[in-house]
Amino acid sequence: MDEWLQERYSLAKGRISEICTEDTVRQPFADFFRKTAGFLKKTGEILERQTEDLTLEEYQKENRELYEELFPENYGTSYGNPAYAQEMLGEYGKPFTFLFAELRGSIPYAYEKKWWDYIVGAELFLEIHSAFCEEEIPSVKNVQEILRSYVNDYCQDMMEQRIAEGVDPGRDFAVRIVMDSDLDDLRYLYRYGEYVSSNETGVAMFLAGLSQDEIDSMARTYTEGYRIGFINGRKDISKKKTVNIRYNLGFERMVRAAVLQFRQMGLEPVIYRHASHAVNRGGNARIGFTGGIANPQYDYDHRQDSALFLDSDFVKRKLRSMQTAYEKYRDLADVHGGPACIETFGEEPFSPQAKPEAWTLTEAQQKLKVELDNESGQIVNRYIKGDERSFTIIAYPVPEIGEKFPEIFREIVKINTLDYKLYERIQQTIIETLDTCQWVEIKGRDGNETDLIIHLHTLEDVTKQTNFENCVADVNIPVGEVFTSPELAGTGGVLHVKKVYLNGLQFRDLKLVFDCGQVIDYSCSNFESEEENRAYIEDNILFHHRKLPMGEFAIGTNTTAYVAAEKYGIGDKLPILIAEKMGPHFAVGDTCYSWAEDTADGREIIARDNEISILRKEDISLAYYGCHTDITIPYEELGSIRVIHEDGETTSIIENGRFVLPGTEELNRPFEDTSLR
Repeated sequence: MDEWLQERYSLAKGRISEICTEDTVRQPFADFFRKTAGFLKKTGEILERQTEDLTLEEYQKENRELYEELFPENYGTSYGNPAYAQEMLGEYGKPFTFLFAELRGSIPYAYEKKWWDYIVGAELFLEIHSAFCEEEIPSVKNVQEILRSYVNDYCQDMMEQRIAEGVDPGRDFAVRIVMDSDLDDLRYLYRYGEYVSSNETGVAMFLAGLSQDEIDSMARTYTEGYRIGFINGRKDISKKKTVNIRYNLGFERMVRAAVLQFRQMGLEPVIYRHASHAVNRGGNARIGFTGGIANPQYDYDHRQDSALFLDSDFVKRKLRSMQTAYEKYRDLADVHGGPACIETFGEEPFSPQAKPEAWTLTEAQQKLKVELDNESGQIVNRYIKGDERSFTIIAYPVPEIGEKFPEIFREIVKINTLDYKLYERIQQTIIETLDTCQWVEIKGRDGNETDLIIHLHTLEDVTKQTNFENCVADVNIPVGEVFTSPELAGTGGVLHVKKVYLNGLQFRDLKLVFDCGQVIDYSCSNFESEEENRAYIEDNILFHHRKLPMGEFAIGTNTTAYVAAEKYGIGDKLPILIAEKMGPHFAVGDTCYSWAEDTADGREIIARDNEISILRKEDISLAYYGCHTDITIPYEELGSIRVIHEDGETTSIIENGRFVLPGTEELNRPFEDTSLR
């Protein structure tokens, strides 16, 4: 640490220590400042710590003390809870709950020894505290201006750091933990600074009981999926030097094996934490490595904290900062291959509570957010080119899924390694039938009100062209599905699912109405009022776009996964990665070929574009939405999938949740296998 930073830290440290005991701020604000000063003092001690040699019990105690305020049983009296902040501080509640969330970042900064990040947060706290030491307290507007100035002043630095973490293998905090730790000693889990729950320790202990061959095999499925994704996409992996590994704590044994396998491919790992600074946070999704979530309601409450500062000037500033940062790291970005993600599932389903006290984007800000996401995507694509990068995603359960966790884990390992040649052959039979028509009809049953017509692109030569991708286990593990991007004109009807989990959030009785391939109406039954239900969909499916097109229509074929889900009663806990393979699914947003529509293919897939994505040839800002949300109809709610021929006759692919097309009978075997029930 340089001398200037050391001096700033010493000054901040001394003042924070004084605030812990002094009584210079009037109530009701004094309580917030004393508690927060105590928190910063604690994280400052961790920042200064030279060695990580605590006992397991000491680490566990420290971890709990750092996160217990967010636990559901304590959240009712936490300033991180917007409702409590407003109850205690009135109109000052919103800026103070924002400050609370921003200062939570001092935990990871302390463990990673990010002195600058810690210091600027501490100085922000002290600036606001100083304002409240005056005889006349500052107005709410003045407090918000201090917070906005902080965001704007440090936007460039925070963006540059975030982008560097995404492409520079030299920033190896997490890599060193993975590769250098004794993974039999669970203390390593606590050295990240993330919340460590029984899920993280449970997965780590379970993997410790597997043989190295089993670990290597799990990693091989994952790394080979990544490599094959490049091959199938006709992309040259030899041009790439880095891969971004994303995972949940507890999977380090598999990650270590994957690092060694990726290195054999010539790829160095880039591993970064999910974002902490408000400048970089977006929604409640965690992009990067993460530990447990102490309270999903807290993450949900702060998903739109950017409402404090999101205006046209900030959009310009952030985009300029991104451009400058990517230009600085352009050589590293150019050889970056894209993400390889290990996702988890099995947590208790979460249905959030909507809080009017939380920060919420205005309609004008929603439009600015769409603009920012669109322009950001274009900048990223200029430096990490979409037609040259790839990805892979695989998912495993965590112990919270239930007492049969070990059995379920092994079942998922089997599902992730199903015979892709068998699925490839059966799926090609489905594709050949689909390629004989321009229209597909999908209907629900037993209370599912789905009634959709999908318009497919016209094929000029079926021997050389196809509408559908035959998807086996490469970028999306496990097998299997066939998917396409529909023609928007002529695509319409109602999509209905009784219950579905999207990005960790539950939706009940979700209905989307399509006309000309775009969502024109929507509803669900999560909340009492229609207004709250529509806002929930707008926030978490439409992402504030006025309309979204149907970017994908697919037929999932993984009946083995479906029956296993029924057997263990985990259908409501499966991630979309697996759930999308368990019935027809429909994605709203960008197509599956977003940013890579012009990549060469073998047998030409002509359905890479729709009427919106093709606009990239004229104005790229009109072509992409920066989102793609899959919604699956489970087989049990599926009445039929039929292709409609020119003469009006139909050919059934599925009837009453079972495959009936000749050549697909093998897909019904799991339904008949008593060992899977």
